[in-house]
Amino acid sequence: MHTIPNPMSVLERSLDQCVGVIAEIPAERAVWSTPCEQWCVQDLLHHLVVQSLPHFTTMARGDVVDPLSATATVGADWSHRFSDGASMLLRAWTAADLSRQVALPGGGEAPLRSRLGLNIAEFTMHAWDLVVATDVPVSLDPELAEQSLAWALRTLRPELRGPDKPFGAEVHVSGSAGPYERLAGWFGRNPAFQSGPRMESVR
Repeated sequence: MHTIPNPMSVLERSLDQCVGVIAEIPAERAVWSTPCEQWCVQDLLHHLVVQSLPHFTTMARGDVVDPLSATATVGADWSHRFSDGASMLLRAWTAADLSRQVALPGGGEAPLRSRLGLNIAEFTMHAWDLVVATDVPVSLDPELAEQSLAWALRTLRPELRGPDKPFGAEVHVSGSAGPYERLAGWFGRNPAFQSGPRMESVR
């Protein structure tokens, strides 16, 4: 079983990286497309700020996440809101008893620390989504992608892929592709995605 060394440190790095990416996104690029099918940049920022951060904070506390609990919208101040939410999430994990047994979605229990890999992969993958979507000049940490990919290869089961599922079919990439391109392909993204505007309304 793959385990991420020093997972709290890695989570902090993945959050810091995402904070840095989001801080660079110009407001006018909110309508640009992303590698996440059907989502523009502001849709993805909404997902991160309004859904991922609060849900993962609930998760860090060992509580059950209600997927329908997020009713707010991200608004225009996404950078400060993400930064504040990331700090709250990190504090929740720092205070957590990582050895505490928590229920798994499909039944059974596992130590709370087993949920850290999902948090790390979420923010690492979406940092890449936002960089390629908005063409901001931010260099991404390849080690975060390597560790997220190792976790995802073990946990992203075939039944999670397909229409109306969280992930699309794997996009096969060259063996010489970089870690983020391999991570993107495994998560069903097009590693060759080209950024640009999308003529649709946003939140």
